Amino acid sequence: MSQASPMSATTPAPPVPTAFGQVKGWFSAYDQALFDWFLTRQNRDAQQRGDILELGVYMGKSAIFLGQYLRAGEGFTVCDLFDSPAPDDANLAEMQGSYSTLTRRAFEANYTAFHEELPTVIQAPTSVVTDTVEAASCRFVHIDASHLYEHVALDVASSRALAAPGAVVVFDDYRAAHCPGVAAAVWGAVASGDLRVICISPNKLYATWDDPEPLQSELRTWLEGREGVWHGVEQVAGRPLVRIGDKGLVAPEPPKPLRPAPAEAAPGEAPASAPGRAATGSAPAASRQAAPAARKPAAAGWRKLAKDLLPPLVTRAIVARRKRRR
Repeated sequence: MSQASPMSATTPAPPVPTAFGQVKGWFSAYDQALFDWFLTRQNRDAQQRGDILELGVYMGKSAIFLGQYLRAGEGFTVCDLFDSPAPDDANLAEMQGSYSTLTRRAFEANYTAFHEELPTVIQAPTSVVTDTVEAASCRFVHIDASHLYEHVALDVASSRALAAPGAVVVFDDYRAAHCPGVAAAVWGAVASGDLRVICISPNKLYATWDDPEPLQSELRTWLEGREGVWHGVEQVAGRPLVRIGDKGLVAPEPPKPLRPAPAEAAPGEAPASAPGRAATGSAPAASRQAAPAARKPAAAGWRKLAKDLLPPLVTRAIVARRKRRR
């Protein structure tokens, strides 16, 4: 378990999310569905053991999601620079341009809103991950760190060294126009014949360093059972891969926060008593003042009914009496 990062006493605490949708980040519904499919499949297989690793966490959205699938005895490691100095000028420019608000404190606040314990946190460039994580120990690796070619190429190599037999390795931004370095590094490994693609979604590429055919076969059967999901098979670098569209895959039930937001009182409903204070027969001042206003519509209704039913002479007498009282 990681240690909390040093923080200034004057730094305001980041807001704690009370729902998964409040956590900032880019993690589509269809990729959540695919993560769930791969990880659930692994969890059903007693032979598929190993840890989970994420390189690049931003505010923790996908890390929170991944943390649900840990089994007893398995570990979860995340690696990110957070607010540490970048190792080179190009990486510094990338951090300042896209991730200037990223801090370890915000990540930890988000993660512990959904899980009792933090993962092992490596606050450093992803190039050091092989010094900390045991070789061939990870069953699922998610890579969404630097977009620079040199860094991604090293992340690709690290994923091979750390992948357990049959591991799934996921790369984000493999085709984004603003991330040509990611595409060059990932597709270069595919073209060399070592990295074998299982499937691609609009945002992520799912691969393995082993035989992808068993996974592809099961995945296609699962996709065929989903309504409204487009998918097809392409041949790339002499091997098949499953291409999946961006519609039809529904996200699984999102992670539940440990401490849900308190329910808001319905309009017009009296607020709950303060904790530890017994309810009494006397209403709060605000309630006492509001009570006459709440009765006004009923009184107005009775006056209208009397006007409609009583003889005109009686009605005029009542009105005159009310005016004298004013």
